[in-house]
Amino acid sequence: MNSNKLLGSILLSIAACIWGGTFVAVKVVVGQIHPLQLVWLRYAVAIIFLIGFSLVTHEKWHFEIKDLKWFALIGLTGYTISIVAQETGTWFSSAQTGAVVTSSTPTFMVIFAWLILKEKLNRVKILSVIMATLGVIMIVGVHLTGKHVMTGVLFLILAALTWSLMSVLIRKVPNYSALQITIISTVIAMICLTPFVLTDMSALTRVNYLDPKVMVCLFYVGALSTAAAFVMWNKGLTMVSPSISGLFFLLQPIVGTILGWLLLGEGLTWGFAIGSVLILGSVWVSIRFAE
Repeated sequence: MNSNKLLGSILLSIAACIWGGTFVAVKVVVGQIHPLQLVWLRYAVAIIFLIGFSLVTHEKWHFEIKDLKWFALIGLTGYTISIVAQETGTWFSSAQTGAVVTSSTPTFMVIFAWLILKEKLNRVKILSVIMATLGVIMIVGVHLTGKHVMTGVLFLILAALTWSLMSVLIRKVPNYSALQITIISTVIAMICLTPFVLTDMSALTRVNYLDPKVMVCLFYVGALSTAAAFVMWNKGLTMVSPSISGLFFLLQPIVGTILGWLLLGEGLTWGFAIGSVLILGSVWVSIRFAE
């Protein structure tokens, strides 16, 4: 494995692990903040840290108007629709169902990479996706009971589709740094979300921002899960093939399950152990043997 691919794999792994903890943070505050307002707030926090980091590092900015269409698509699909759909889908169903459905993300990434970037499909990629998907199912099981669960599933499928499309579209703006891609896309997402947030400003004013739990959770989902993890993910996507990088997304349920056990008192099963081995094995196979 070359050093560029190794660094990209590390960045993707760290980002996915950070996102694995997002469920715990969201679960703590989703009762106080509606998913739509929560996404807007996490971006508001993230943009402060992103711009601050850009100033500290003296980021050299450039922008070509011809690339606006790609940034608009990236911001609309991955940063707006996907994140809102994911949190709404989890709200309607459950975290376990969310993990199962979003495990389709690598599959969609392989398909979009084939359609848009003309990447070749091979047996290694297909085997890796199958191993990873089975691994997630082993970890969380399939829980499709509940009044609004099918509504949640539809939102989660939409989240997986749009996140996969965004991850492939990032390859269309190779001349921009990961930090610039993240800042521009975050601003576009906030512009898209603001009109909907303004229709119910009371939802934001009712939040007790001085509550330590709210402060910690907003810092986590804004500064860490969005600002830091999105930059690392975007950078990793430029260094690792999209059809392979999607598999790192599946580290989330492993981290999420461990944190649920440590912080929420949820149990661990043999399915978790077997599923973790399958997921990690799929990532290793894809990196070791893929072209």
